Amino acid sequence: MMLSKERLTINALAGNFDMSRPAVSKHIKVLHSTGFVSIEDIGRERYCTLNEEGFNQLQNWIHYFDRFWNKKLKKLEVLMNQHTKTKRKK
Repeated sequence: MMLSKERLTINALAGNFDMSRPAVSKHIKVLHSTGFVSIEDIGRERYCTLNEEGFNQLQNWIHYFDRFWNKKLKKLEVLMNQHTKTKRKK
């Protein structure tokens, strides 16, 4: 959430957490490797910026599975309704 407001150095980010700078750096590397964060080296500092495209891809993935499960649950609802109607007739 901090990076949604501005780009920050890894040191600036690390100062906000109760963990070591190397631990924060590892987290940032994972976010970078998955496309959520861009890292720019300026002098001795590494600046982190949110990468909008990474979040767009995640959103597309989530929407795909939302539609997938909604279809499956709708089919289940239809089957359950049919089963209930069949039971009532007996």
